[in-house]
Amino acid sequence: MDVITTHLNADFDGTASMLVIKKLYPEAILAFPGSQEKNVREFLVQSDHVYEFHRLKNIEMAEISRLIIVDTRQSARIGKFQQCLDNPGLKIHLYDHHPDAVGDLKGEVEVVRPVGATATVLAELFQEKHISINPDEATLLAMALYEDTGSFNFNTTTANDLRAAAWLFEHNANIDVVSQVISQELTSAQVSLLHKLAKSATSYHLQGIDITVARIALAEYVDEFALIVRRFMNMENLDVLFALASMGERIYIIARSRLPEVNVGKIAADLGGGGHASAASATIRDMTLIETEEKLIRLLHKHVRPESLARELMSSPIISAGPEISINEASRILIRYSITVLPILEDKDKIIGLISRREASKAIFHGLGDLPVTEFMTTEFETLRPDATLAEIQRLIIENRQRFIPVEENNMLVGVITRTDLFNLLINDQTYLPELAENQNHPSVERQRNLNNLMIQTLPRKMVVLLRTIGEVAEKNDCAAYAVGGFVRDLLLHVKNFDLDVVVEGDGIGFARKLAEHFQATLRVHAKFNTAVIKLPDGFKIDIATARLEYYEYPAAMPTVELSSIKLDLYRRDFTINAMALNLNPGKFGILVDFFNCQNDLKDRQIRILHNLSFVEDPTRIFRAIRFEQRMGFKLGKHTERQIKNAVRLNLHDHSFGRRFYLEIKIILSEENPLSAIRRMQQFDLLRFLSPRLQLDPRLEQILEEAQQAVSWYRLLYLEKKFRQWITFILALMSRIKARDLYDFCRKFEVPERYAQLIIRERIAASRIIRSLERRKLLRASEIYWLLQGMSHEGLLYLMALCRNKIGKQAVSQYVTTLRHVKTHIHGDDLKKMGYKPGPIYQTILNHLLEASLDGLVSTRAEEVKLVEEKYPLGA
Repeated sequence: MDVITTHLNADFDGTASMLVIKKLYPEAILAFPGSQEKNVREFLVQSDHVYEFHRLKNIEMAEISRLIIVDTRQSARIGKFQQCLDNPGLKIHLYDHHPDAVGDLKGEVEVVRPVGATATVLAELFQEKHISINPDEATLLAMALYEDTGSFNFNTTTANDLRAAAWLFEHNANIDVVSQVISQELTSAQVSLLHKLAKSATSYHLQGIDITVARIALAEYVDEFALIVRRFMNMENLDVLFALASMGERIYIIARSRLPEVNVGKIAADLGGGGHASAASATIRDMTLIETEEKLIRLLHKHVRPESLARELMSSPIISAGPEISINEASRILIRYSITVLPILEDKDKIIGLISRREASKAIFHGLGDLPVTEFMTTEFETLRPDATLAEIQRLIIENRQRFIPVEENNMLVGVITRTDLFNLLINDQTYLPELAENQNHPSVERQRNLNNLMIQTLPRKMVVLLRTIGEVAEKNDCAAYAVGGFVRDLLLHVKNFDLDVVVEGDGIGFARKLAEHFQATLRVHAKFNTAVIKLPDGFKIDIATARLEYYEYPAAMPTVELSSIKLDLYRRDFTINAMALNLNPGKFGILVDFFNCQNDLKDRQIRILHNLSFVEDPTRIFRAIRFEQRMGFKLGKHTERQIKNAVRLNLHDHSFGRRFYLEIKIILSEENPLSAIRRMQQFDLLRFLSPRLQLDPRLEQILEEAQQAVSWYRLLYLEKKFRQWITFILALMSRIKARDLYDFCRKFEVPERYAQLIIRERIAASRIIRSLERRKLLRASEIYWLLQGMSHEGLLYLMALCRNKIGKQAVSQYVTTLRHVKTHIHGDDLKKMGYKPGPIYQTILNHLLEASLDGLVSTRAEEVKLVEEKYPLGA
């Protein structure tokens, strides 16, 4: 079987080339490897001609003996047809115009020419072979030629393309059809997408070249995205554009360049895609939109500024030692030369390991200082070449967190680069580092948003004055201060939120001391995390933190904190909606800092993580994601949802217990509607993490719904006594498991002792009481009182949730609203005055009076006196 195919998401060049090349292979069948661009599909449907394309599922891959591929040579772009590449004796014929790239297929026949479209390749080939074409075929190739050269505006257009166009029109290509199909007007939906794309665009200035990167998140796949990108580029008259679109489970990248200095084909190839110098594309899986953009920026620095910097940055000669020395000797060398890492060399120049001062100190502390250094040296590390770019250095030090990089040439150690070397370079010239470059840490002015008016409209005047004061104190102390996190998110949502978190670029703790001094406030410092809490005289609290990058030494560990910029501080946050900051310094007061296009997620009501390891590093974020989703009425992004499922499958939430999980669970169960979050936890199979036997069966769901109703009822009473809702829901949620399992839950999550005792006590009491309530059809008020006396408000509401009948619920309701407030008129002093001798009889009499009062037998003081005299006569 002979098959003619093209690349995935086929455009007009691939489609027209398939149809026309069948003149050379009349016995071959036509089959797309996957979908086609929308305008191609519409043309094929509306065409008067019936083109016979075979369905992919009907083709037996093993039967293909010759594969004719047009408009690509990349095996990754031919979809399911990759399966036939190993067929015995398979012949491959290739017709393409793209430049050579890594991964290109090799064919028995290869017709590859450096022109603007494969249509030109075929037009030239037909002329050479004296093969004539009809007007319909000429029109097909003309459409392909016009589309792939941007109507001859792309800088990849060659003289050959113009000559090919002339030949096609000589063969009666229909220019009207070409114009109708290629020059499409935008629909209102497309105009809306164009506006969103333009609004998200950020300009980067690299090596004197302006490069625009725009990104957009879409719920569904949009066929005409390439058309929208082309219009945007023409509308803004851009030289270089990278458009990123998150659609469903994938990130799609469309790249266009009019400058020879920026070869988008090479950059797309590094992203797993392809194309030529002026137009290219790529499809990314298993990365977030933010991670894709970060990777793109690094590649821009690699390709647009490719000069080698490792040789310039590295230190040489190197302080090193041989494998024969002891750990004690290594420690002395480390201390003598004030270095943190010592390379261990074999044969004087071949590196075999690294020993750090910290590792040496630990070994010595445990009495192992006399052992050879090879026993404890690190052997897993990466090295770089002297011609390595700064992007590669940045990847190892910042992403891989390798603090010490050996530089090798011909397997010989020639220098070392430390994290300090990198940071010193950044201090002197921050434009070097992609992730920390000045133009990246400060989004382009035209795309910034000033929230001054929004703050005035939304916040009390006192809060706005406070924010301005914080900025002024920061300015005086050479710091940059930002309001961050939920405060900024809720400000954009027009929701009042007075939990103020401030991040400072500079000495955060030093700034906090100055701010506390300014307000004459109290200060509590957490030096380990570079944070502080200021309590103003009126009780208002401000959380202060140094801009930091948290990293985790193992999954689910507590974060280790390193100094960093505001961008990295925001990047380490849980979700995009919480990764925005608000400038507070006077010169930029009110300017929103949004590196990751978080506003779009806020607008689209999406909860998205910023990087793939988010839930691996901190599984408590899973609960936080569910909480935000349910509280705010947002929706988890598909990629974020998939990462939660991965984390649950790996049981990462079982790797770290304790107070942090307890706090997240407590907050979830304190929400206005915890039941929706509990159901969501069940969907992700998270309830078993709380307790292995916990399952949301119909009875438990009923108890939780009843608990929700009981809590709502209690709130409507507007009682002065506050209650802890989360305790009621813990009791309700754990009602179907044994008391022992509930005890294990409290211990596992380090529930504070006073709460743990209360929860266990109320659980045991409720189990006892519910049997009485369900067994008795009629209870006197006094019986209800003695049954429920001593239970907390949380336990009473839990008891209401457990009751299956109205009588039980009414009994609890009666106790909460009335019975518990009943008091006697007579007290112990009155009994003494009446002549009763103090003793156990007092309690007996008072209890009798209380029961009579509860049951309505007495209501006045006189009636109580009469009852006492009748039932307990003096001298009897």
